Amino acid sequence: MKKILFAIPFLFSVTFLQAQPPAGDANPGDVYGASPVFDKVIPVDELPALLEKQPLENITIKGKVTDVCSKKGCWVTLETTDKTKIMVKMKDYAFFVPTAAIGKMVVMTGDAKIKTSSVAEQKHYAEDAKKTQAEIDAITEPKNEIRFTASGITIATS
Repeated sequence: MKKILFAIPFLFSVTFLQAQPPAGDANPGDVYGASPVFDKVIPVDELPALLEKQPLENITIKGKVTDVCSKKGCWVTLETTDKTKIMVKMKDYAFFVPTAAIGKMVVMTGDAKIKTSSVAEQKHYAEDAKKTQAEIDAITEPKNEIRFTASGITIATS
């Protein structure tokens, strides 16, 4: 009986620890996933126009992180100067980014496309981002958005 009583809190603590974004300060040079390729870095402001023609594969972009999944660090958002949001998910769910990355410039390599996000999916991400119930309830229709699947993210030095 004592073993069972000891095991229950242990299992809860393991579950709680696994559902957190990775710890860390997101310092310049920190790499999450594979190291991005720095051959040709595209500013995030240029991405919407490039995607009007076709999806893009194996590209490297640079932009400022505006949000990170507070539950696990499993997605981040970037924003262009005209307020276009770019949803970034990690390839194969293979790595996570600390919430300390919010407000920092990052360089990432991956694939970009325009995708229609369902109402349910948008609400899920709004809940992850700890939006208010009013903001979540205001989501009532699917929307096209830019999606980036990152194979690696580096906190930029400038």
